[in-house]
Amino acid sequence: MTINPKANAALVEALGSALREGEHGLKTGPALLVRVLREESWRSFVTQRGDQVEHRRFEQFVTTPPLKGLGASMRLIKKLIDAIEDDVERIAAQDLLDRATQVRPGGSSKIDLNVVNIHNEKDVGRGSGTSKEAGLRRLRKDRPDLHAEVLAGRLSTHAAMVTAGFRRRKISIPVGTPADAAQALRRNLEPDQIKELVQLLAADD
Repeated sequence: MTINPKANAALVEALGSALREGEHGLKTGPALLVRVLREESWRSFVTQRGDQVEHRRFEQFVTTPPLKGLGASMRLIKKLIDAIEDDVERIAAQDLLDRATQVRPGGSSKIDLNVVNIHNEKDVGRGSGTSKEAGLRRLRKDRPDLHAEVLAGRLSTHAAMVTAGFRRRKISIPVGTPADAAQALRRNLEPDQIKELVQLLAADD
């Protein structure tokens, strides 16, 4: 990627301004953050004072006071990503952030995303996204084809992990009545699996 410190500076300054605008910044900030992550503008830029700035860690860029950084927190970065309404765009932004916080050769330790607690994917709710981040990371490394399907919105992270064999498929079984449980099992198991299940249930301990 060709580095253009002046162009990077313009993006960094625009993002910094958006963050200082409070709630209004949540409208323009997400798109600017995605550009800064995608173009890696945060790594090298020139301030308005003419200072050349180099960052090796994204967290350092976020927490360093202006003009050499955003003077913000990773919690605010999380809030910007959460403000992205489109599911596919939010997942793509999360993937970009995960890439930015990965260790590069000679770099410092990776940010603990368990602390940052960024989440995504509307299909499984807005809880802790740590397992989703780990899933995206695993797919990006070992199954780039399925990783691309997730970013395109054609698969959820969980479905892609199951398809890749990295995670076991799980279903929810209603236990209100035996008939409810049986119906759920019929929808999700093959006939030979149901027969085996019947034998196991009928067997003595």
